[in-house]
Amino acid sequence: DSAMELVARERSGHAALMEGGFLHVWGGYVAVGDEEVFLPSDEIWLYDTESGIWVMHKMQGEIPPPMSGTCGCSLDGVMYIFGGCDDHGHTNQLYSVNLLDGKYTWRKVTKAAGTPPSPRDKLSCWVHNYRLIYFGGYGHKRLREISNSRSFIVDEASWVEEVFWGWNNEVHVFDSRANKWSEPSTRGLAPAPRAAHSSATVGNKGYVCGGRVVETRRSDIHCLDLDSWTWTEIIPTSAVPVGRSWHTLTAVSDSALFLFGGLSVNCEPLSDGWIFNIQTREWKELNHQHKNKPRLWHTASLGQESDVIVFGGSQDYILLVDKGHCNDALVFQTQPYSLHRLCEDYIGRNAKTLQGHLSLVPPKLRQTIQKRISFFRIAARSQANRNVMSINFIA
Repeated sequence: DSAMELVARERSGHAALMEGGFLHVWGGYVAVGDEEVFLPSDEIWLYDTESGIWVMHKMQGEIPPPMSGTCGCSLDGVMYIFGGCDDHGHTNQLYSVNLLDGKYTWRKVTKAAGTPPSPRDKLSCWVHNYRLIYFGGYGHKRLREISNSRSFIVDEASWVEEVFWGWNNEVHVFDSRANKWSEPSTRGLAPAPRAAHSSATVGNKGYVCGGRVVETRRSDIHCLDLDSWTWTEIIPTSAVPVGRSWHTLTAVSDSALFLFGGLSVNCEPLSDGWIFNIQTREWKELNHQHKNKPRLWHTASLGQESDVIVFGGSQDYILLVDKGHCNDALVFQTQPYSLHRLCEDYIGRNAKTLQGHLSLVPPKLRQTIQKRISFFRIAARSQANRNVMSINFIA
């Protein structure tokens, strides 16, 4: 029991998504001394959300460079990553890898028709009808590429000769079946150009929330109809969360979005969780057990029974401190659990007391219960280790 479990390295700005019952974690960076170090791009970490056990797989094929701020999404068991920042700066390359065939072979998407987005990071993506639909981000363009000041705001602090950095509100579509890029013409009032925002897909609607808009951070919500390409700003009927960037937004049902963490307008790391009801347009703060664990530039993925699995990120304002990268997986319960799940978790938590009765459980169910026992044992040990570290720190 005292053996060290294999755990994915702490990181921020990584890609993570659920597929086949596992959270898959790739890339990102960590601070080593005063250096920002990109994590290896030829490995992918799998987290079993039922047992709490990590496994690492080596990757092969056309491996992307190590980077952070890339945009990861899943389509039919294939992870696509686009954009990001590597050792040479911002990129606009698209890569894919099948997460379900056990081979983990990267493929660089080449010979695609149309024009890809300009190099950028901290963008977001919706998946709908075999299309990857990218929105926003921070990156650079040449003067001749800036056609519209409403879709690209120049960061005055950073332009160099003919190259301009800035925020955008562009919508770019990659059709995975036609291997083609396009830029649809949208209608309605588009959100202000932004980066480090969050997004979620519900049916044929893409939602975007908050992010860094030039010198401020917002918590506004906009919706893009992914069939008609019409933008609508959603005006909440309740009090709204404080403006933020580097947060996450996760669709937890057909009518609810879960927002967590980020960096506030005042540059404070946040640990609040909120549920937004799409139908009533109402924000409601969620009472949860991770209030002492602020996170920014983390990832959030939908698990079983509307659980949200938050992994990694930083607990500090990374532009100032950049030491507080994390590697724990936080589970947020956003809906009531089924009786079946409550029983499994009760047995998992009280395994010592109920040990003598486990042989009476049907074999298939016993497998699941063993996973839950493992999950709560690992969680308890991690908590004990954190307590010891905190006592040593105080001492």
